[in-house]
Amino acid sequence: MIRNSILILLIAGMAWILFQEFSAYHGADKLNSISEYYAKNAPTETGAANLVTAIVVTYRGFDTLGEVTILFLTAAIIGFMISTGKKTDRKPEQSNSELLETASNVLLPILILVGVYIFINGHLTPGGGFLGGAVLASAIILWLMSATGPKISHALLEVTEAFSGFGFVILGVLGIVLAGGFLDNKILHLGTFGTLLSAGAIPVIYSLIGLKVGAELSKIIIVLNQTQGEEK
Repeated sequence: MIRNSILILLIAGMAWILFQEFSAYHGADKLNSISEYYAKNAPTETGAANLVTAIVVTYRGFDTLGEVTILFLTAAIIGFMISTGKKTDRKPEQSNSELLETASNVLLPILILVGVYIFINGHLTPGGGFLGGAVLASAIILWLMSATGPKISHALLEVTEAFSGFGFVILGVLGIVLAGGFLDNKILHLGTFGTLLSAGAIPVIYSLIGLKVGAELSKIIIVLNQTQGEEK
C-alpha cells in the first residue's frame, strides 16, 4: 500500500512538472542570429541545395568528425568486448527458405544502389553519409540472413573504413590550407547550384562518411552474427 502510494505521488509530481513546462512553452517566432545567417548565406557559400547537409558537413564539420569517431569507438569496443577467441565462419545448420534467398538476390543490389545514391546526392536531397551508410549496413544484414554468396571479408571492411576515415580527415585539413577552415567545401569548384556536380567537396565528403559508417556498422553486425553462431 505504501509502495503504491509513493508511486502515485511520483507519477503525479512528474505530471505536474511536465504540465508546468508545456504550459509555459512558447515556440520561437523567428530564427536566432546563427540560424538566420545559415538560412541566408549557406546556399550561396556552400552551393548545396540541402541546407541541413551544408550546415552539418561544413559549418559543423567538427561535430560530424566527433560523431564518426564515436561510431568508430563503438565498433571497436563491441568487437573487443564480445571477442571469444577464434571466430568460425560456419554456415547455419538449417538452410534458409527459397523465398528469403530469392528476395536477397533481388533486394541486395537495390539496397546497395539506394545507399550509394543517398550519400552521393546528400547535398541535393534529404539524406547524407550516415543514412546512406545505414542502408548499406542493412544490405549486409540481408546478406547474413540469407547466407548466400561468399563470406564478407573483414580485411575489406577494415581497409574501407581506414581509407574513408583518412580521406575525411585529409579533406578537412585541405579545407584549412586551401580554403577558409576545416572541411571547407570550396577546395573544389562549387559548380552549378542544384546539379549533381555542385556544392564543392560536399559530395566527396559525404561519400567518404557513407563508406565509413557503412563499414563500421557492418563490422558490428558481422561480429555479433559470428558470436551468435559460436554460441549455437
